[in-house]
Amino acid sequence: MPDTYREQMNDSTPIAPPADDVAKTIGLGQAKPKFAFKINKWWIVGAVVVIAGILFARPFGGPPGPKFLFADVTQGGLTVTVTATGQLQPRNQVDVGAEISGQIDRVDVDFNDRVTQGQVLAAMDTDNLKAKVLQARASLASAKAKLEEARATALEARTKAGRVRELSTRGNASKQELDAAEAAESRSKATVASAEAQVAVSDANLAIDETNLSRAEIKSPISGIVLSRKVEPGQVVAATFQTPVLFSLAEDLTVMELIVDVDEADIGQVKDKQEATFTVDAFPDRQFPATITQVRFAPKSAEGVVTYQAVLAVENNDLLLRPGMTATAVITTATRGDATLVPNAALRFAPPGFGKTVTTDGASGPPGQPPGLFRLFAPPAGMGQTTTTQSKLKGGTQQVWIMDGGQPRPIEVNVGLSDGQVTEVVTGEIKPGQSVMVGMERAAR
Repeated sequence: MPDTYREQMNDSTPIAPPADDVAKTIGLGQAKPKFAFKINKWWIVGAVVVIAGILFARPFGGPPGPKFLFADVTQGGLTVTVTATGQLQPRNQVDVGAEISGQIDRVDVDFNDRVTQGQVLAAMDTDNLKAKVLQARASLASAKAKLEEARATALEARTKAGRVRELSTRGNASKQELDAAEAAESRSKATVASAEAQVAVSDANLAIDETNLSRAEIKSPISGIVLSRKVEPGQVVAATFQTPVLFSLAEDLTVMELIVDVDEADIGQVKDKQEATFTVDAFPDRQFPATITQVRFAPKSAEGVVTYQAVLAVENNDLLLRPGMTATAVITTATRGDATLVPNAALRFAPPGFGKTVTTDGASGPPGQPPGLFRLFAPPAGMGQTTTTQSKLKGGTQQVWIMDGGQPRPIEVNVGLSDGQVTEVVTGEIKPGQSVMVGMERAAR
C-alpha cells in the first residue's frame, strides 16, 4: 500500500477506497460471457421445433384412428318381465280370541293341529259364569211373580171401578168415589206394564249370562290348521277394549297368496291374469308358478318409495311353501315369439363427431375436442376415455350405427319392447346377422 494512503489511514477523517476497487467488488464494467446469449437462443430454437412437430405431425401420420366395437343383430323370442318381492300368506287366515274375561281352564289343540268348524280349542273356568246364570234365572222368576201380582191387583181395581160406575149411575156413589176407583184402575194397569218390562229385562240378563257361559268354550270358526297358539292353561285373559288373540288358523294351506310390492315405474305393465314365477330362499333352485288375481290401487309409501300391491294365486299341494316366506316374483308382462333384436348398447352409442361426447373430466363439447388452448395438444378423437350418448328422435325413432365403406353410417329404427339387454326393432333397415356399433376400444396407456 502507498505511503500516502497509509498516512491517510492514520488520519481520523474516513476516506473512501479507490474507485477501481469498488468497481471490481460489485462487478461493474466487466463484460458478459459470450456463451450466455448462445444458450438462450438454442432454448428458443428447440421450443419452436417441438411446437412445429406437434402441429404438423398429425396430418402426416399420427396415432391410429379409433377402433369400434360391434355386436350382431339377432332374431328370436323376447320376454319382458317385472321383478317384485313379497310374502306368502294363507288365502283365509283367522285370528281366534276370547270375548270374555276369565282364567283359561284347558287348551285342547296345539301347533299344526287340524281342526273342524265348531271344534272346541280351549275352555275357560265357568264357576262364576254359572253362578251368574243361576242369579239371572232367579231374577227372572221373581219378575214373573211380580207380574202376576200386578195383574191380580189390576183385575181387582177394574172390578171395583165397574161397581162404582154402576152405583154412580143410580146416584148411590159420589163423584169423588168414582174418580178414586178409576184412578186406582189406571195405576194397576201401569203396575202391570212395569212388571212386564221387568220380566223382559230379567229375561235379557239371563240370555247374556247364558251366552257368556257358552263363550267360555273357544271354538274354531273355520276348518283348517292351527298356525299359532298363544295361550296356556291357567293364564288369565282380560277382554277389554281389544280382544286378545289366542289362536291363528289357516283355512287351507294348499292354496295360498303371494302379495308383492311392485314399483310405481312398473305397475303400468302389471295386469290381472298375467303369469309369473317366484323363488323362495328355502328352495333357491326351484321356481313356483303363480297367477296375478288382483292389482290394488292403494299406494304404499316407505322412505319416499311408492309401491303398489299385486296379489298372486299360488298352488301348494305338496305343502312345501309356508306362510311368511319371502318370495321374489318375476312377472311376465309381454312376449314376442319372433322379433328382430338389437343390443341396447347400440341404441345408446354414437361415433365421436356424430353425437354429443362427454369427457371423463366432466367437460362437454365437440367430439374429441377439449375446450380452450388445450386443443393444440389434445390427442386425437377416440384416444381418451369418452362416453357417447344419443337421445331419441321425434316419434320415438332412434339410431343405430353400422360401418359402410369404412365410414360410420346411421340407420333410423322404430323400437318396441325391451328386456333391459336387447330391444325389439319394429321398423328399420336392420336385418338379423348385421353388425352394429356398440362402443369403442379404450386407447392403451
